[in-house]
Amino acid sequence: MVISAFTAVSIVALLTLLLASLLAVASIKLRVDEDPRVAHVYELLPHNNCGACGFPSCQMFAEALVAGKTAPANCTVSNASDKQVIVDYLHVDAGHQVRKVARLACAGGDNVATRQAHYQGEKSCAAATQVAGGGKTCTWGCLGLADCANACDFNAITMNEHGLPEVNEAQCTACGDCVIACPKDLFSLQPVTQHLWVRCKNLEQGDEVLQHCQVACTACGRCAMDAPDNLISMQNNLPHIRYPASMSSQQPDSTRRAIERCPTGAIVWFSDTGTAQHGAAARQIIRHSALNSEPS
Repeated sequence: MVISAFTAVSIVALLTLLLASLLAVASIKLRVDEDPRVAHVYELLPHNNCGACGFPSCQMFAEALVAGKTAPANCTVSNASDKQVIVDYLHVDAGHQVRKVARLACAGGDNVATRQAHYQGEKSCAAATQVAGGGKTCTWGCLGLADCANACDFNAITMNEHGLPEVNEAQCTACGDCVIACPKDLFSLQPVTQHLWVRCKNLEQGDEVLQHCQVACTACGRCAMDAPDNLISMQNNLPHIRYPASMSSQQPDSTRRAIERCPTGAIVWFSDTGTAQHGAAARQIIRHSALNSEPS
């Protein structure tokens, strides 16, 4: 049986029309109407899509807010007045979240830390790491090529004169982009209420490490001995701080004792303004120029 071209085309056209009709009916029957409040709440959000709230986008955060699955306080970019508008509109509780900021576990700028080689290539920490670790004598040290600062959409990270990132805690939204960008895994997000911080990741022990970095942790253990209630223990030659869940947002003054006898200033106390404070025994760094590179 021979089917003419006209008949074949007609059959295909009818099948196409039938399938299109079925899809149209299905789209109507299966359609889920979006709550109109989602669009309004979305417009009240900053549209940064930074992910600090725990959702990939502001749109998804808006949907979760309307569904009652999260709270306005979880947006770390919106200011208090913007959050209050959302609270009043949705008639929900603002919620509470301890603010977090990015902190760097390294203080080894070029004025205190040596380099075993001079890296030449793409100005990127990620690229430099692929070439013998990047040239820094300390295996764990910051390379200073600003991948973290370039990744920050909020201008919260700047590079100081010694090639070390500095975080402006007032502008940091804890989005985590710097955490991802750093190939040395030196950034992490920390609650601002936890004032003690170890600015080093060196895993070697002894004063020999000071030949490579004058502010490195030598694993002397003085901070662990002075900290109250076993707050600090030494793990892999580094102080490990264990804040108890019951500790109030205002840390007791006695906790600050842990930094006082640190000879290199590797453990610091962050003030409420985000300034890192050293203990009385920490050596004073007065050098402003870069140290000479070690011979390779």
